[in-house]
Amino acid sequence: MVKASVLGASGGIGQPLSLLLATSPLVDELSLYDVVNTPGVGADLSHINGTAKITAYLPENGAGLEKALTGCDIVVIPAGIPRKPGMTRDDLFKINAGIVRDLVTGVAKFCPKAFVLVISNPVNSTVPIAAEILKQHNVFDATRLFGVTSLDVVRASTFVADVVGGDRTKYRVPVVGGHSGETIVPLLSQITPSVDIPADKLDALVNRIQFGGDEVVKAKDGTGSATLSMAYAGFRFAQALLKAAKGETGIVEPTYVYLPGVEGGKEIQEIVGGLEFFAVPVELGPSGAVKATNPLPSATDYEKKLLNTAYEGLKGNISKGVEFIAAQNSK
Repeated sequence: MVKASVLGASGGIGQPLSLLLATSPLVDELSLYDVVNTPGVGADLSHINGTAKITAYLPENGAGLEKALTGCDIVVIPAGIPRKPGMTRDDLFKINAGIVRDLVTGVAKFCPKAFVLVISNPVNSTVPIAAEILKQHNVFDATRLFGVTSLDVVRASTFVADVVGGDRTKYRVPVVGGHSGETIVPLLSQITPSVDIPADKLDALVNRIQFGGDEVVKAKDGTGSATLSMAYAGFRFAQALLKAAKGETGIVEPTYVYLPGVEGGKEIQEIVGGLEFFAVPVELGPSGAVKATNPLPSATDYEKKLLNTAYEGLKGNISKGVEFIAAQNSK
Protein backbone atom coordinates (compact mmCIF):
# COMPACT_ATOMS: atom_id res chain seq x y z
CA MET A 1 0.00 0.00 0.00
CA VAL A 2 1.39 3.38 -1.01
CA LYS A 3 0.25 6.63 0.57
CA ALA A 4 1.21 9.80 -1.29
CA SER A 5 0.68 13.36 -0.14
CA VAL A 6 0.59 16.65 -2.05
CA LEU A 7 1.40 19.69 0.08
CA GLY A 8 -0.02 22.70 -1.68
CA ALA A 9 -2.76 20.66 -3.34
CA SER A 10 -5.12 23.57 -4.04
CA GLY A 11 -2.65 25.60 -6.09
CA GLY A 12 -1.99 25.93 -9.80
CA ILE A 13 0.49 23.04 -9.78
CA GLY A 14 -1.08 21.16 -6.89
CA GLN A 15 -4.49 20.56 -8.47
CA PRO A 16 -3.38 19.02 -11.80
CA LEU A 17 -0.59 17.14 -10.00
CA SER A 18 -3.14 15.71 -7.56
CA LEU A 19 -5.37 14.74 -10.48
CA LEU A 20 -2.55 12.82 -12.13
CA LEU A 21 -1.54 11.07 -8.90
CA ALA A 22 -5.18 10.18 -8.20
CA THR A 23 -5.30 8.28 -11.49
CA SER A 24 -2.03 6.40 -10.90
CA PRO A 25 -2.39 2.68 -10.18
CA LEU A 26 0.76 2.98 -8.04
CA VAL A 27 -1.00 5.16 -5.44
CA ASP A 28 -3.44 3.56 -2.98
CA GLU A 29 -4.15 6.64 -0.85
CA LEU A 30 -3.69 10.28 -1.78
CA SER A 31 -3.78 12.86 0.99
CA LEU A 32 -4.13 16.51 0.05
CA TYR A 33 -3.05 19.46 2.20
CA ASP A 34 -3.27 23.20 1.72
CA VAL A 35 -4.20 26.28 3.71
CA VAL A 36 -7.36 26.91 1.65
CA ASN A 37 -9.89 25.01 -0.50
CA THR A 38 -8.53 21.52 0.15
CA PRO A 39 -11.89 19.92 1.05
CA GLY A 40 -13.31 21.07 -2.28
CA VAL A 41 -10.38 19.74 -4.27
CA GLY A 42 -10.59 16.46 -2.36
CA ALA A 43 -14.34 16.11 -2.96
CA ASP A 44 -13.84 16.80 -6.65
CA LEU A 45 -11.09 14.20 -7.04
CA SER A 46 -12.99 11.63 -4.96
CA HIS A 47 -15.59 11.36 -7.75
CA ILE A 48 -12.98 9.85 -10.09
CA ASN A 49 -13.35 6.09 -10.43
CA GLY A 50 -9.68 5.51 -9.67
CA THR A 51 -8.15 3.14 -7.15
CA ALA A 52 -6.78 5.78 -4.77
CA LYS A 53 -8.61 6.75 -1.61
CA ILE A 54 -8.70 10.57 -1.39
CA THR A 55 -8.39 12.50 1.87
CA ALA A 56 -8.09 16.27 2.24
CA TYR A 57 -6.96 18.49 5.08
CA LEU A 58 -6.75 22.14 6.12
CA PRO A 59 -4.24 23.29 8.79
CA GLU A 60 -6.59 22.73 11.78
CA ASN A 61 -4.04 24.31 14.12
CA GLY A 62 -1.38 21.85 13.02
CA ALA A 63 -3.50 18.72 13.22
CA GLY A 64 -4.30 18.79 9.52
CA LEU A 65 -0.68 18.55 8.45
CA GLU A 66 -0.11 15.68 10.87
CA LYS A 67 -3.12 13.80 9.48
CA ALA A 68 -2.03 14.41 5.91
CA LEU A 69 1.52 13.18 6.47
CA THR A 70 1.19 10.32 8.93
CA GLY A 71 1.99 7.05 7.17
CA CYS A 72 3.12 8.70 3.93
CA ASP A 73 5.58 6.96 1.63
CA ILE A 74 6.04 9.87 -0.79
CA VAL A 75 5.47 13.59 -0.25
CA VAL A 76 5.37 16.04 -3.15
CA ILE A 77 5.69 19.73 -2.28
CA PRO A 78 4.49 22.26 -4.88
CA ALA A 79 3.33 24.72 -2.16
CA GLY A 80 4.15 28.40 -2.41
CA ILE A 81 3.37 31.38 -4.57
CA PRO A 82 3.89 31.27 -8.34
CA ARG A 83 6.23 33.61 -10.16
CA LYS A 84 4.59 36.66 -11.70
CA PRO A 85 5.86 39.08 -14.37
CA GLY A 86 8.79 41.09 -13.05
CA MET A 87 9.40 38.75 -10.11
CA THR A 88 12.85 37.31 -9.62
CA ARG A 89 13.52 34.00 -7.95
CA ASP A 90 14.87 36.02 -5.02
CA ASP A 91 11.41 37.52 -4.62
CA LEU A 92 9.98 34.02 -4.60
CA PHE A 93 12.55 32.92 -2.06
CA LYS A 94 11.44 35.41 0.57
CA ILE A 95 7.99 33.82 0.71
CA ASN A 96 8.48 30.22 -0.30
CA ALA A 97 11.49 29.56 1.96
CA GLY A 98 9.35 29.81 5.08
CA ILE A 99 6.60 27.67 3.57
CA VAL A 100 9.03 24.87 2.68
CA ARG A 101 10.66 25.10 6.12
CA ASP A 102 7.34 24.57 7.89
CA LEU A 103 6.13 21.77 5.64
CA VAL A 104 9.38 19.82 5.78
CA THR A 105 9.32 20.19 9.58
CA GLY A 106 6.02 18.30 9.36
CA VAL A 107 7.63 15.62 7.22
CA ALA A 108 10.46 15.25 9.74
CA LYS A 109 7.95 14.77 12.56
CA PHE A 110 5.24 12.66 10.96
CA CYS A 111 6.77 10.65 8.07
CA PRO A 112 10.57 10.90 8.38
CA LYS A 113 11.24 7.95 6.06
CA ALA A 114 9.12 9.24 3.17
CA PHE A 115 10.53 10.23 -0.19
CA VAL A 116 10.42 14.03 -0.36
CA LEU A 117 10.02 15.71 -3.76
CA VAL A 118 10.50 19.47 -3.69
CA ILE A 119 8.88 21.47 -6.49
CA SER A 120 8.53 24.80 -4.65
CA ASN A 121 10.72 27.43 -6.25
CA PRO A 122 13.49 28.42 -6.14
CA VAL A 123 14.43 24.72 -6.04
CA ASN A 124 18.16 25.56 -5.98
CA SER A 125 17.59 27.03 -2.51
CA THR A 126 14.51 25.23 -1.16
CA VAL A 127 16.10 21.77 -1.38
CA PRO A 128 19.04 22.87 0.82
CA ILE A 129 16.45 24.31 3.23
CA ALA A 130 14.68 20.95 3.32
CA ALA A 131 17.99 19.17 3.95
CA GLU A 132 18.87 21.49 6.85
CA ILE A 133 15.47 20.93 8.48
CA LEU A 134 15.75 17.16 8.16
CA LYS A 135 19.28 17.30 9.59
CA GLN A 136 18.03 19.26 12.59
CA HIS A 137 15.57 16.48 13.33
CA ASN A 138 18.22 13.78 12.78
CA VAL A 139 16.22 12.16 9.98
CA PHE A 140 18.10 13.36 6.91
CA ASP A 141 18.63 10.70 4.26
CA ALA A 142 20.08 12.13 1.06
CA THR A 143 18.79 9.18 -0.96
CA ARG A 144 15.19 10.22 -0.17
CA LEU A 145 15.32 13.97 -0.86
CA PHE A 146 14.88 15.18 -4.43
CA GLY A 147 14.62 18.53 -6.14
CA VAL A 148 12.30 18.02 -9.10
CA THR A 149 14.03 19.32 -12.22
CA SER A 150 12.05 17.13 -14.61
CA LEU A 151 10.40 20.12 -16.31
CA ASP A 152 13.80 21.13 -17.69
CA VAL A 153 14.18 17.63 -19.15
CA VAL A 154 10.65 17.67 -20.59
CA ARG A 155 11.23 21.09 -22.15
CA ALA A 156 14.60 20.05 -23.54
CA SER A 157 13.20 17.04 -25.42
CA THR A 158 10.26 19.10 -26.68
CA PHE A 159 12.34 22.04 -27.86
CA VAL A 160 14.95 19.81 -29.50
CA ALA A 161 12.16 18.24 -31.54
CA ASP A 162 10.97 21.71 -32.51
CA VAL A 163 14.42 22.40 -33.98
CA VAL A 164 15.37 19.11 -35.63
CA GLY A 165 12.03 17.36 -36.01
CA GLY A 166 11.22 13.84 -34.92
CA ASP A 167 9.19 12.40 -32.05
CA ARG A 168 9.49 14.66 -29.02
CA THR A 169 8.68 11.74 -26.71
CA LYS A 170 11.74 9.79 -27.86
CA TYR A 171 14.53 12.28 -27.17
CA ARG A 172 16.35 12.03 -23.86
CA VAL A 173 18.47 15.03 -22.97
CA PRO A 174 20.67 15.02 -19.85
CA VAL A 175 19.98 18.33 -18.10
CA VAL A 176 22.32 19.07 -15.22
CA GLY A 177 23.06 21.85 -12.74
CA GLY A 178 20.10 23.55 -11.13
CA HIS A 179 16.55 24.60 -11.88
CA SER A 180 16.66 28.28 -12.80
CA GLY A 181 18.01 30.29 -15.70
CA GLU A 182 21.70 29.86 -16.38
CA THR A 183 22.07 27.14 -13.73
CA ILE A 184 20.15 24.86 -16.13
CA VAL A 185 22.64 23.16 -18.46
CA PRO A 186 21.32 20.90 -21.22
CA LEU A 187 24.02 18.55 -22.46
CA LEU A 188 22.82 18.58 -26.05
CA SER A 189 25.90 16.70 -27.24
CA GLN A 190 24.62 13.67 -25.31
CA ILE A 191 21.06 13.50 -26.65
CA THR A 192 19.75 10.01 -27.35
CA PRO A 193 18.99 9.17 -30.07
CA SER A 194 21.84 11.29 -31.34
CA VAL A 195 21.00 14.37 -33.41
CA ASP A 196 22.97 17.29 -34.80
CA ILE A 197 21.83 20.70 -33.61
CA PRO A 198 22.59 23.31 -36.31
CA ALA A 199 25.31 25.66 -35.02
CA ASP A 200 23.24 28.73 -35.85
CA LYS A 201 20.37 27.47 -33.66
CA LEU A 202 22.35 26.21 -30.68
CA ASP A 203 22.43 29.42 -28.60
CA ALA A 204 18.72 30.04 -29.06
CA LEU A 205 17.86 26.45 -28.15
CA VAL A 206 19.92 26.54 -24.97
CA ASN A 207 18.40 29.89 -24.01
CA ARG A 208 14.88 28.57 -24.54
CA ILE A 209 15.54 25.54 -22.35
CA GLN A 210 17.04 27.73 -19.63
CA PHE A 211 14.36 30.42 -19.70
CA GLY A 212 11.30 28.52 -20.87
CA GLY A 213 9.51 29.50 -17.69
CA ASP A 214 9.66 33.16 -18.71
CA GLU A 215 7.90 32.24 -21.95
CA VAL A 216 4.94 30.85 -19.98
CA VAL A 217 4.83 33.73 -17.48
CA LYS A 218 4.68 36.22 -20.34
CA ALA A 219 2.05 34.26 -22.25
CA LYS A 220 -0.19 34.03 -19.17
CA ASP A 221 0.01 37.81 -18.91
CA GLY A 222 0.11 38.13 -15.16
CA THR A 223 -2.16 35.22 -14.31
CA GLY A 224 0.52 32.69 -13.35
CA SER A 225 3.53 30.65 -14.34
CA ALA A 226 4.15 27.12 -15.63
CA THR A 227 1.62 25.01 -13.74
CA LEU A 228 0.28 22.34 -16.08
CA SER A 229 3.68 21.42 -17.54
CA MET A 230 5.22 21.46 -14.05
CA ALA A 231 2.46 19.22 -12.72
CA TYR A 232 3.09 16.78 -15.57
CA ALA A 233 6.84 16.84 -14.94
CA GLY A 234 6.39 16.39 -11.19
CA PHE A 235 4.06 13.46 -11.76
CA ARG A 236 6.50 11.94 -14.23
CA PHE A 237 9.25 11.96 -11.62
CA ALA A 238 6.99 10.71 -8.82
CA GLN A 239 5.76 7.89 -11.06
CA ALA A 240 9.34 6.92 -11.94
CA LEU A 241 10.30 6.86 -8.26
CA LEU A 242 7.28 4.76 -7.30
CA LYS A 243 8.03 2.27 -10.07
CA ALA A 244 11.62 1.98 -8.83
CA ALA A 245 10.41 1.60 -5.24
CA LYS A 246 8.28 -1.34 -6.35
CA GLY A 247 11.33 -3.05 -7.86
CA GLU A 248 11.42 -1.94 -11.50
CA THR A 249 15.07 -1.63 -12.53
CA GLY A 250 16.97 0.58 -14.96
CA ILE A 251 15.10 3.78 -14.11
CA VAL A 252 17.32 6.88 -14.42
CA GLU A 253 15.98 10.43 -14.06
CA PRO A 254 17.80 13.76 -13.70
CA THR A 255 17.15 15.28 -10.28
CA TYR A 256 18.71 17.81 -7.89
CA VAL A 257 20.31 15.88 -5.02
CA TYR A 258 22.73 16.20 -2.10
CA LEU A 259 25.86 14.85 -3.76
CA PRO A 260 27.85 13.76 -0.66
CA GLY A 261 25.02 11.46 0.40
CA VAL A 262 24.47 9.63 -2.89
CA GLU A 263 26.75 6.97 -4.34
CA GLY A 264 28.85 8.51 -7.10
CA GLY A 265 28.08 12.00 -5.89
CA LYS A 266 31.46 12.78 -4.36
CA GLU A 267 33.18 12.22 -7.69
CA ILE A 268 30.79 14.71 -9.27
CA GLN A 269 31.24 17.13 -6.37
CA GLU A 270 34.96 17.34 -7.11
CA ILE A 271 34.21 18.37 -10.69
CA VAL A 272 31.58 20.99 -9.79
CA GLY A 273 33.77 22.95 -7.42
CA GLY A 274 32.63 21.38 -4.18
CA LEU A 275 28.92 22.15 -4.60
CA GLU A 276 26.85 19.96 -2.30
CA PHE A 277 23.69 20.07 -4.42
CA PHE A 278 23.58 19.45 -8.15
CA ALA A 279 21.21 17.91 -10.69
CA VAL A 280 22.51 14.89 -12.57
CA PRO A 281 20.90 11.71 -13.94
CA VAL A 282 20.26 9.48 -10.94
CA GLU A 283 19.49 5.77 -10.93
CA LEU A 284 16.43 5.14 -8.76
CA GLY A 285 15.64 2.07 -6.68
CA PRO A 286 13.58 0.83 -3.72
CA SER A 287 15.53 3.06 -1.30
CA GLY A 288 15.41 6.15 -3.53
CA ALA A 289 18.60 7.49 -5.11
CA VAL A 290 20.83 4.48 -5.82
CA LYS A 291 23.62 6.11 -7.81
CA ALA A 292 24.41 9.48 -9.35
CA THR A 293 25.73 9.09 -12.88
CA ASN A 294 28.34 11.49 -14.17
CA PRO A 295 27.92 12.88 -17.70
CA LEU A 296 30.20 15.90 -17.06
CA PRO A 297 33.53 14.54 -18.37
CA SER A 298 31.95 14.13 -21.81
CA ALA A 299 30.74 17.75 -21.97
CA THR A 300 31.90 19.76 -24.98
CA ASP A 301 33.90 22.97 -24.60
CA TYR A 302 30.70 24.91 -25.30
CA GLU A 303 28.90 23.04 -22.51
CA LYS A 304 31.79 23.48 -20.09
CA LYS A 305 31.40 27.25 -20.40
CA LEU A 306 27.73 26.88 -19.53
CA LEU A 307 28.65 24.67 -16.60
CA ASN A 308 31.13 27.19 -15.19
CA THR A 309 28.40 29.84 -15.20
CA ALA A 310 26.02 27.41 -13.51
CA TYR A 311 28.51 26.61 -10.74
CA GLU A 312 28.76 30.26 -9.76
CA GLY A 313 25.00 30.72 -9.70
CA LEU A 314 24.39 27.56 -7.72
CA LYS A 315 26.99 28.44 -5.12
CA GLY A 316 25.03 31.53 -4.12
CA ASN A 317 21.65 29.79 -4.35
CA ILE A 318 22.70 26.94 -2.07
CA SER A 319 24.29 29.30 0.45
CA LYS A 320 21.09 31.35 0.57
CA GLY A 321 19.06 28.31 1.59
CA VAL A 322 21.53 27.15 4.24
CA GLU A 323 21.91 30.67 5.62
CA PHE A 324 18.13 31.11 5.82
CA ILE A 325 17.87 28.22 8.27
CA ALA A 326 20.98 29.37 10.18
CA ALA A 327 19.42 32.80 10.59
CA GLN A 328 16.17 31.26 11.82
CA ASN A 329 18.08 29.22 14.38
CA SER A 330 19.99 32.25 15.65
CA LYS A 331 16.68 33.93 16.43
